[in-house]
Amino acid sequence: MASPPPGQRTEQPHLVSLVLQSKKALQHGQQLCSKANSLSNASAQCSVDVLALDAKVKWITEAILEQLKLAANVAKSIEHKRAQLDKQVKAWDVVRSRRTEALDNILESLGVHLVPPGFHQTSSGSSLFGSQHSLDGKNGNAFFNAQQSPSATVRDNSFDHHGKKNLDRTKWKTLRDFVDESAIENVLDTLESDRTKLDDIMASTYDYPETLSAAISSIRESLPSSSIMPSIEDILNAQQGTSELMARHLSSLTSHYEQMADALKISEAGETFGEEDLQDMNRDTEELPSIMAELEEQALSIEDAHQQLVTAKTAAQEQLATHSMTLDDLDELGEIMADMLQKQQGVEDGCQELLDGLQQRLLVVEDLHHRFIQYQASFNKLLIEIGRRRLYREAAEKIVEGMMSQLKAMTEEERQVREDFNAEHGQHIPEDICLCIENPPTRWEVVPREGDVRETLPEVDGDLLAQAKEKSVVVDVFSAGTESV
Repeated sequence: MASPPPGQRTEQPHLVSLVLQSKKALQHGQQLCSKANSLSNASAQCSVDVLALDAKVKWITEAILEQLKLAANVAKSIEHKRAQLDKQVKAWDVVRSRRTEALDNILESLGVHLVPPGFHQTSSGSSLFGSQHSLDGKNGNAFFNAQQSPSATVRDNSFDHHGKKNLDRTKWKTLRDFVDESAIENVLDTLESDRTKLDDIMASTYDYPETLSAAISSIRESLPSSSIMPSIEDILNAQQGTSELMARHLSSLTSHYEQMADALKISEAGETFGEEDLQDMNRDTEELPSIMAELEEQALSIEDAHQQLVTAKTAAQEQLATHSMTLDDLDELGEIMADMLQKQQGVEDGCQELLDGLQQRLLVVEDLHHRFIQYQASFNKLLIEIGRRRLYREAAEKIVEGMMSQLKAMTEEERQVREDFNAEHGQHIPEDICLCIENPPTRWEVVPREGDVRETLPEVDGDLLAQAKEKSVVVDVFSAGTESV
C-alpha cells in the first residue's frame, strides 16, 4: 500500500460503501444475536417451568387415577352387596314357591275330599279339632270357617226329608268348604305386598353401580391425553450449539467491520490500496449476505426451539387447568359416593328387616300347610272313629237287645210259675198272711243312664271309610319314617 499521487483517491467512495455494508451487517447480526440470546435465556426459564408443570400434571394425574380406582372399588362393592341381596331374595323366592305350591296342593286335596252331610250340622259340643293354637298363641281355628265347621254331630243327615238315602254326592260339601279362604288370602296378600316392598326398596339403588361406572368413565375420558413432551435437554443443547455458531459469525462480522473501518481511516490518511487488497475487501464484503442468511436461519432455529418450549408450557398449563376442573368433579363424585353408600346401607338394613319378616310369614304359610295336612288326616281319623263307634254302638245294642229278650222270657216264665203256685196253694192260705205272694214278677227295661241320651252317629258310606283307612295307613307310615330319620 502506497500514498497515491495528488488528485488520485478514487477508492475512497468504494471503501465507504464497503464500510457501510459491513457496519449494517454487524448491526443486523448484533440484533439477531441479542434476540437469540434473549430467547435462549427465556428458553432456559421456560424449560424449568415446563418441567415443574409436567411434574405437577403427572402427580395430579396419578392422584386422580388412584381416586378413580377407589371409586371403581366402591362401585364393585355396591354391586357385590346388591348381588348378595339378590341371591338372598331369589333363595327366599324359591322357598316361597315351594311352600305356596304345597299349600295350594293341600287346598286342592281338601277341595275334593267329601264330607258326608251328617258331619256339618251345628253342634254345641266340641269342635272337630278341639282347641288348636296358632304361632302367635291365638286360636288356630282362625283359618277354619266357624259358620260351617264340621263337628261331631249326633244328627244323621244322610237321609233327605223323604227318608231316602242321599246319594247325590255332587251337592256334598268338601273339607275346603270349612276353610276360611279370606284368612288365607290375607296371609298371601300380605306376603306379596311385603315382597313388592322389597323390590321397591332394592330398585331405589339399582342403578348405583352403573351410575358410578359412567361417572368414572367420564372423568377418565376427560383426562388430557399423555402428550409426548419434547426433550428439554436436546432443545437446550441445540440452542447452545446454534448460539455458539452465531457468536462465531458475530465475531467474524465484528472483525470484518473493524478491518474495513481501519482501511477507511488509512485511506483517509492518504494511503492507497493495491488492486489485490481491494479485491480481498470486495470478496469479504460479498460473503456478508451468506453469513447473514446463516445468522437469520440460526436465529429462527433458536426461535423455533423456544416456541417448542412455549407450546409445551402452554399445553402443561392447559392440562393443569383441566385437572383443576377434574378435581372439582372428583370432589362432587366423592360426595355422591358417600350419599350412595349411606343409602345403600339403609337399603340393606331395610331389605334385611323385610326378609326377616318375610321368613316369618313363610313360617305361617308352612304352618298352614301342616295344619291342613293334619286337618285332612284328622278328618280321616274321624271317619274311622265314627265307624269304630258305630261298631261299638251296634255291639252294645245287641247286648241290650239280648238282655231285654232274656229278661222278658224270664219274666214270662216267672209269671207262669207264680200263677200256678197261687192257683194250687193260694186258696188254702189266709189272705192276711204274706200279702206279696200274689205280686207279679218285676218287669225290666234297659235304658240309658239318667241324663244320657241314646248315641246317634252320622252315616259314613263304606267306600269313604275304606278310603279314610287307606290314607291313614299311608300317613302313619310316612310319619313313622320321618320320625326314624
